[in-house]
Amino acid sequence: MAKKEINVISLGGSIIIPKTGFDTGFLKKLKSLIEKRVKKGDRFILVIGGGATCRQYQKAAKEAAALTNFELDTLGIDVTRLNANFVRLFLGKLAHKDIIINPAKKIKTSRPVMVAGGWKPGCSTDKDAVLLARTYGARGMINASNINYVYTADPNKYPDAKPIPEMTWAEMRKLIGDKWRPGANLPFDPSAAKEAKKNKMKVYFVKGTNLSELEKAIEGKRINGTVVE
Repeated sequence: MAKKEINVISLGGSIIIPKTGFDTGFLKKLKSLIEKRVKKGDRFILVIGGGATCRQYQKAAKEAAALTNFELDTLGIDVTRLNANFVRLFLGKLAHKDIIINPAKKIKTSRPVMVAGGWKPGCSTDKDAVLLARTYGARGMINASNINYVYTADPNKYPDAKPIPEMTWAEMRKLIGDKWRPGANLPFDPSAAKEAKKNKMKVYFVKGTNLSELEKAIEGKRINGTVVE
């Protein structure tokens, strides 16, 4: 039997640590899902974002001092690594002993789960997830955020925004633009979209707190979400 392809999941920081505070009930359910899938032979790389926590730090830092985008990015990276280490510890013996910070370097581990944080300024953990998928030979990845679909506009600002079930990378790049900004609230990092298009990857966009939909994406089934390829 062929070895299963590793599952790369970009988990938004706002799922791990929402504005309302830690939801340990959800985190326990997420851990149970991962344990269940590991028993089926699945392996995972979980790439943890900074979410609302990151944006709060960046907003306060900008109000306190005139910071460059580079400096704001480094601050955000620190937050993603803190979040990633929290997830690593939460997963216990399932997870590799260190968080992954270099997506271009392949790690050998006997553990079924690796947890990654941010790498370099100039992009978000979305791009790190795409690079990790490439490094570990995955043909795609899952982007688990706090919304169900990619929409025609920000649904929190525009009530008439429409969900998009399927997109090409050209359509995605037209929607999000080409420029990365620290703390930007986009469905996907423009630099990640460029890299995913280049590597002909298939990316599932699902609401990360909807674990049944997340599991469908892991299994490569039809989802109530957006598929980009």
